[in-house]
This record gives sequence, structure tokens and C-alpha cells, in this order.
Amino acid sequence: MTAGNFAARAEILKLARVLGVEPENLDYLERVDEDDLRAFREQVTDTLFDANLVVLQRMALASRLLPGAVLAKIAERVFGPMLCARIAGLVDVNRGIDVAKRLSPRFLAEVAAELDPRRASAIIARIPLDTVVEVARELTRREDWITLGRFVGHLPDATVQRSLEVVGDADLLRIAFVLDDKSRIDHVVALLPAGRLTKVLRATVDDEDLWDPALDLITHLNDARLDTVLALVDELPAGLRERVQATIR
Repeated sequence: MTAGNFAARAEILKLARVLGVEPENLDYLERVDEDDLRAFREQVTDTLFDANLVVLQRMALASRLLPGAVLAKIAERVFGPMLCARIAGLVDVNRGIDVAKRLSPRFLAEVAAELDPRRASAIIARIPLDTVVEVARELTRREDWITLGRFVGHLPDATVQRSLEVVGDADLLRIAFVLDDKSRIDHVVALLPAGRLTKVLRATVDDEDLWDPALDLITHLNDARLDTVLALVDELPAGLRERVQATIR
């Protein structure tokens, strides 16, 4: 499978999430260019988020009348994660941050799964670090790699770095595979502590399902980090070792 195939497959996984279908139902799209798949996914997302836009805007305006603590309680007990996700991009940034700080990490994780981060990037970037880390921990517990991958590009490096500490080595490969901006993979890997990349790649030894994500990650590393891959290539399973050598030859 080529890098292009990897990208298309990752886009299919994310599109299936948006459409609420099993990824296998969209296998016929694997030959479609990944940029076209991403554009289609974003169009579908925009259509969903813009539905009933006037009503959502009125709700966002009305929310200004309530104290932050009261609004947070209403959000969790009445609105629910989907409605909160729809409104998030319509509220004032400072207001959104104030409410987000008062929500439980479990509920924020549910909102994150429904949210289009493009619409609330300013809020996401300013949510307290400890809160983001707890949300990352909850999303990892739920094995929601797609949501984690969608938010990496909207968070400061320090927040990403701390969040990666609560994510397992194998899980890092799963997240990188569905990262929204694959050009950031090498940058994110650079945020890992010394030796972590080696541990991440060694996770493939016991799980063949991680081979494609590992190969995809390798195709986005710079030459210096490829030296790390070459140093441990003999430790990898034979089938994966051959594919890695062919990839970085």
C-alpha cells in the first residue's frame, strides 16, 4: 500500500464517522484521491453544522444572558454533546473558554467527538492544559483515535506534548494514521521524549494491525528520524521489516 493509499484509507475512516456508517461500506472510495475525499468530508460536515444555523445563532446569543456556571450545568444536563458542539463555534471565544473549563472531562470528550475543530479552533487552543490532558485521557480510554487526530493541529505544542504522555505507544500510531494534517507528523514526533519513537515502532511486534499505521508514519519522517527507524529495523517482524526497507530505500 502506498502513502496515497494510506491517506485515502484514513480519510475513509473519518468520512465513515461523519456519515455514521461502517468504514467497510465505503471501501469503493479507496481509489479516490485523498484530497477529494477530504474536501467531500468537509462539505458533509459543513452541511450538518449549518443546518438550522439561524436557530443555533439565536441560542448562542441567548447564552450570553446566563452565568457561566449555570450555562455549563444546562449544557451537560439539557443540551447534550451534539448541540453543544454545534453551538461552540458560534459563541464568543472568552465565553466558550469559560464554559468549557466548567465542564467535566467526560462530557468534553463527548463534545469533542461531535465537534468540527475548524469552527472552534480559537477556543480549543486556549482551554487549560490540564483540562485538555484529561480529555485526551478520556478519549484514549474510549479508543477514539479519530477525535484525537482531529484536534492535534489546533493545540499549542506544550499541550500536545503533555497530552501524548497519557497516550500509549501503539495508540500513537493509531492517532497519527488519522491525523487531519499529515504534514505535522514529523513535528509531533519531534515533541516526543528521547527513545519514545523507538518504543512506538516496537509496538508493531505484537500487533500486525499496526503495520500500516507504522509505515504511514515512517513516510512522513525527516531523514534524521529515519535513522532511528534504520537502527531498530532488525527488531521488527520480518514482513514489516521488508516493507520498511522498501519504503525508506
